[in-house]
Amino acid sequence: MRTAMMWNSNTGSRHRRAAIKNSSAIPTTALLLTLLILCGITGCGGGGGGSNSGALNPSGGGAGGSSGSGGSSTGSWTPGVFLPESTFAAKCAAPRSGTDPTTHAVYPDVKGSSVDENNWLRAWTNDQYLWYSEAPDLNPASYATADYFPLLKTSATTSSGAPKDKFHYTYATSVWEALSQSNVEVGYGVKWFIVQGTPPRSLVVAFVEPGSAAAASPANIARGANVLTIDGIDLVNATDKASVDKLNAGLSPASVGETHTFSIQDPGATTTRSVILHAANVTENPVPIVVAIPTATGPVGYLLFNDQLAQAETGLITAVNTLKTAGVTDLVLDIRYNGGGYLDIASELAYMIAGPNATGGQTFEQLHFNDKHPSTDPVTGRPITPTPFHTTTLGLSAPSGAALPTLNLQRVYVLTTSGTCSASESIVNGLQGVGVQVIQIGRTTCGKPYGFYPDDNCGTTYFSIEFDGVNARGFGDYSDGFSPGTVTGTVSGVTATLPGCSVNDDFKHVLGDTNESLLYVALGYRMNQTCSVPPVGLAPSQLKRVGRAGGFLLRSPLREMRILRR
Repeated sequence: MRTAMMWNSNTGSRHRRAAIKNSSAIPTTALLLTLLILCGITGCGGGGGGSNSGALNPSGGGAGGSSGSGGSSTGSWTPGVFLPESTFAAKCAAPRSGTDPTTHAVYPDVKGSSVDENNWLRAWTNDQYLWYSEAPDLNPASYATADYFPLLKTSATTSSGAPKDKFHYTYATSVWEALSQSNVEVGYGVKWFIVQGTPPRSLVVAFVEPGSAAAASPANIARGANVLTIDGIDLVNATDKASVDKLNAGLSPASVGETHTFSIQDPGATTTRSVILHAANVTENPVPIVVAIPTATGPVGYLLFNDQLAQAETGLITAVNTLKTAGVTDLVLDIRYNGGGYLDIASELAYMIAGPNATGGQTFEQLHFNDKHPSTDPVTGRPITPTPFHTTTLGLSAPSGAALPTLNLQRVYVLTTSGTCSASESIVNGLQGVGVQVIQIGRTTCGKPYGFYPDDNCGTTYFSIEFDGVNARGFGDYSDGFSPGTVTGTVSGVTATLPGCSVNDDFKHVLGDTNESLLYVALGYRMNQTCSVPPVGLAPSQLKRVGRAGGFLLRSPLREMRILRR
């Protein structure tokens, strides 16, 4: 599968795979402990060079051999001299045979070496990486492939001091293909939220997928439950690497049927209980809650939108039709846990919110590749054209070509956390670009105005930033995220400022409850344009070490993406 995060389909001889990778070397047990829940068990999706080792890489992966040895078919490395990536493509230390079970295409792999694989990465990075001139040119024969790729990125930082490239990782292709095509992941159906990442840690349940084993009896896990131990290991206070490894394994099961025992404290409870969770293939409902909230000034729509993969197209159409029938005149779009997905779905939803008067003939998002490719997409070979506001279905999960329903709103309230990322941020930026007022309630978003075409080689799919995106006003500089009431940047004299209120996520109420903090403040802001104090939220003991982003979701990088279709 060819995809651009942003994403593409391709059934040709190249496949898109991936292996979960944390691109930082973890030199000490102390750092592992700090990163246990700061990065999560699926990796940070960024960082410095080195191998993906230890507890933060339970699923392994990565192409190439275990060392940098092995002869290259093209001779020695010459700094600054790059052959075409096709010279090295599919020359593998451990070539696959047969056909891809998803695409049914014959694997193109032939016998090669880890140096060939590294040479492919080097050539591919030089051609397509957005900041190729800032990536180091390193000897491919000096590194194992799993260690080489994390080094091939910029070391620059943003104005806040954060890494410029926070999204550089790999996945096993089978994992990527399962997620991108069917929205299926191995897990329990639980979204975990890190309130505090260092001891004494705090990990709570943010969301439970309806119909999952975690939601059903006897588990009956609910939003707001605190996790205290996993398989007998103290999650709050554990300080040794062996314990961290076991906690990681429990939070991120590697295979269907895996079983782990959790000690949890339910919302409002004073005692704990033991819950056994069984890992299964979980299919997420991308639009699980849609409701019209009655108010004194008319019904307000509330739409919880968690995921922008293919199935969301049908769910969003149904949701907008429901809200349109209810006669809503305002919308609260809850994207606090939406890591992104198809850019086309973001465009469809933005159009359904704003309608034809605001979006007609306008650009939703314009992509920019590196300066080697100013006018032609280097992957598709087609001219780079803007993504419009789509007015009809695209056939992702609904029949193609049907007119999309619209709410024709001039403003929208968005609920955000640091879990709001990539293509979900495109909704915010795209609507701002055509003059729709976006009012932000919550916390700073993740800051990912970038995308890439995940590229397979030898059974590993590589994710390396290849383009950025800007709205109709030419703005896209939100690498530090959108923050309520904060000027994000200025383009042609137009500032990108989202009015709104900074509010921490509230785990004491279910999502959609009008007393839930973010929704409560959004409804209050709608009435009087002030930031009211929610009735309840995080306890003071939980709040004391919540940072700028207000905590963060524990999830894989594959849940934080833009996806383009070919």
